[in-house]
Amino acid sequence: MQELLLGVDVGTTATKAVLVDQLGVIVSHGRAEYETTHLQANWVEQDPQQWWKTFCKAVKEAKSFVPDAKISAIAISAQAPTLVAVDADGIPVRNALIWMDRRSQVESDQLANQFPNISELTGNRADPYYVAAKIKWFIDNEPENYLKTKYFLQIPGYLNFKLTGKFGIDSAHASLLQLRSADNKIWAKEVMEFVGVGEDKFPQIANSITLQGEVLANNESEIKAGTPVFFGSVDGCSAALEAGVIDPGVVAEMTGTSTVLLMPTDGSNFNDAFVAIEHAIPNRGLRLGAMVASGASLAWLTQNILKNTASIEQLSEEAAEVRAGSDGLIFLPYMMGERSPIWHTNARGVFFGLSLTTTPAQMFRATLEGTAFALAHNVEIARKSGIKIDEIRSIGGGSKSGLWNQIKADVLGVPIALLKDSSGAAVGDAYLAGLGVGKFSDIRSTIKNNIKIETKYQPDLKLHSYYQQRYSIYRSVYESLKQDFDKSAITAAYKVNK
Repeated sequence: MQELLLGVDVGTTATKAVLVDQLGVIVSHGRAEYETTHLQANWVEQDPQQWWKTFCKAVKEAKSFVPDAKISAIAISAQAPTLVAVDADGIPVRNALIWMDRRSQVESDQLANQFPNISELTGNRADPYYVAAKIKWFIDNEPENYLKTKYFLQIPGYLNFKLTGKFGIDSAHASLLQLRSADNKIWAKEVMEFVGVGEDKFPQIANSITLQGEVLANNESEIKAGTPVFFGSVDGCSAALEAGVIDPGVVAEMTGTSTVLLMPTDGSNFNDAFVAIEHAIPNRGLRLGAMVASGASLAWLTQNILKNTASIEQLSEEAAEVRAGSDGLIFLPYMMGERSPIWHTNARGVFFGLSLTTTPAQMFRATLEGTAFALAHNVEIARKSGIKIDEIRSIGGGSKSGLWNQIKADVLGVPIALLKDSSGAAVGDAYLAGLGVGKFSDIRSTIKNNIKIETKYQPDLKLHSYYQQRYSIYRSVYESLKQDFDKSAITAAYKVNK
């Protein structure tokens, strides 16, 4: 009987499952999608029960291709961070507030004002992205639900509970709570006290390859009882493992609804949100740069503005014929506010340079260029901090666009590489499961042996020089609008006095 490792990643739009053999080779895939609820601007929720249903569906699909195989270990990763409040029975007391939810900006500002040194205390700046501000909003606005809450979990912890009946949080997700010390070893008690939450609201914290429990009998997932389940990790860290991004110089771009940069360091004197890779590849840390609206910008554009003009494929073909620079059009891709490097909740998407001759193809190309400029902004900050970037390996749904990849290469001035048969974070999860159960004696060799570059988009250095000029204007447009974004947010909802 073939023994396989199960890796599952819960993304922003879908759950992906892969089965991997003991050489690290992918054997089968499964996938299931779910909905995201946008209650209003910056309020974004998901139903945790849908994560479980799609987990079961994706796993069953992956298993269907190898029905006689035995799953020897499981690890799960997920979008992060998320506010998942559950009662003593592990039942969610409300829908989850996902990473994209920024309703807790006021609470985030309160944290920043109370703790000007919060980055030193917790390793992260105050922002609604992190869980501390979300919990404070939850306590202040839904006290009845807070009273019902036994634990605050993260997505892997919720699914692991469904599988094993045991509560836990992996250490990578724990560092995104903004309630831990900068080295992620102890609780930041002064921050917890200000938020109004105690240590008792969080279960055991352990690293990604620690055993959390074993699968229960008669489980809906139909995974055999007794199968070991490990704590798992954040999607970005697992994706970096799959992409072979384990040494300085090679960077991963995880691109889908949002885009995340994963940049290896030497791991010395460094703590950041993603620590699980340290357990797989000793002395290697990761830095994070992220933009909220990459694929989301394209989805909005095609679904709401250009929906009656052409298909995405046709628009891509037409956009390829548009000159670099989109004939003067610049797009700011801040459709849901922005995280790194501007950290601005009230920032919004902007088309700058529209005219009566602007075409849908120009708008489409400008969107691709705008998201590439946002990526360049993160790269600029990273390089100033001493991070080496020689090649970017693009993984995720956004990597399927050849035009977008070439634009990114030209804007950034570095090659954009695509992996053959890339399946993203779920593969990295399978690697973690293999490490946990002792199937991989040399994980570095396993990863490198399975990395195959299929395509590499080389930058056009003349276009790169030109794009540097456009990038400068892109930066200037945001700086000019920065204060107006905040003023507009205050007056955005007009109410008639009766």
